[in-house]
Amino acid sequence: MSHPRLSLALEAPEALPPEGRIVVYRPTAETDLSDLPKDRLQLVQGFRPDHDALAARGFAVAAATGERGFAAAVVFVPRAKAEARALLAEAAARVVPGGPIWVDGLKTDGIDSLLKDLRGLVPITDPIAKAHGKILSFAATPGALAGWEARPLQPAPGFTTLPGVFSADGIDRGSALLAACLPETLPARVVDLGAGWGWLAAQVLARKGVEAVDLVEAEHAALDCAKRNLTDPRARFHWADATRVKLDARPLAVVMNPPFHTSRAADPGLGLAFIRAAAGLLSLSGTLWMVANRHLPYEAALRDCFHEVEELTPPGGRDGAFRVIRAERPIAHATKPEKPASETAARRVVRRRR
Repeated sequence: MSHPRLSLALEAPEALPPEGRIVVYRPTAETDLSDLPKDRLQLVQGFRPDHDALAARGFAVAAATGERGFAAAVVFVPRAKAEARALLAEAAARVVPGGPIWVDGLKTDGIDSLLKDLRGLVPITDPIAKAHGKILSFAATPGALAGWEARPLQPAPGFTTLPGVFSADGIDRGSALLAACLPETLPARVVDLGAGWGWLAAQVLARKGVEAVDLVEAEHAALDCAKRNLTDPRARFHWADATRVKLDARPLAVVMNPPFHTSRAADPGLGLAFIRAAAGLLSLSGTLWMVANRHLPYEAALRDCFHEVEELTPPGGRDGAFRVIRAERPIAHATKPEKPASETAARRVVRRRR
């Protein structure tokens, strides 16, 4: 099945140059790219599950590209407006002057607002509206989108993030509650599942007894931020799907603030996959510290995967929205991760403030 808007757009004469490479930003594992010339494409996708799924389909895909001189670009708009602007500015810098840049997005992801902003800067084609979204193009023009480039943010002293990264403009409240509940001394090796830009891992490294922290993060941009934020040689970085990662040794502790959204909808199955993954990584005498929204149905999974489960009270008192949990001693038969009910749903993760 063709992409509902892209296929219509490409029917137009000269929609794409007949030769030259085409850069495609942020396609997902489910994006239909059959209307594009596969042998000319360079896909850019930093979310590891999508990256790997696209690579398995035979596409040339990278987490980022520094290449220039592309003949055209296609940008699938993400929800974060600053990230969407940054992608368009990057596309305009990578495509030869005059080359077409196609912009596709859903109304629920802010395509209308983005198009309004674009109109004030560059001439655009008439948008094609279909399937709750729009697509249009503009010609790459040097300097036209100046100011839209990704600008580093400072969410906390000593930390830098980028647009589109989860909780890019401040410390996530859940992570702050979890850090406040961690003991003063932790085991020698700790794993941070879904580590983001590294703030929670930094709090772990500040505890006594810690000799190594493995940061596991699926979003390449977030992990790059973590690498810049944590220069401690005890930190080790893994660009990987947290629900499937394999490490060289079993740690005695895991900390995590798992995402719970797939696209717009809450998906408790994602958090359940994180719980099973943590149980599978840990030593059988290990401990999981996690934070989650109070309403999420994780209790049964925690009881199935661990011998002991306890809710912790943060120093400031019980929080009405979040709960911090300590789960100890994984149950051996429960540590094998299960496949999510919907493979697609488990992979399309959008982390955002709760």
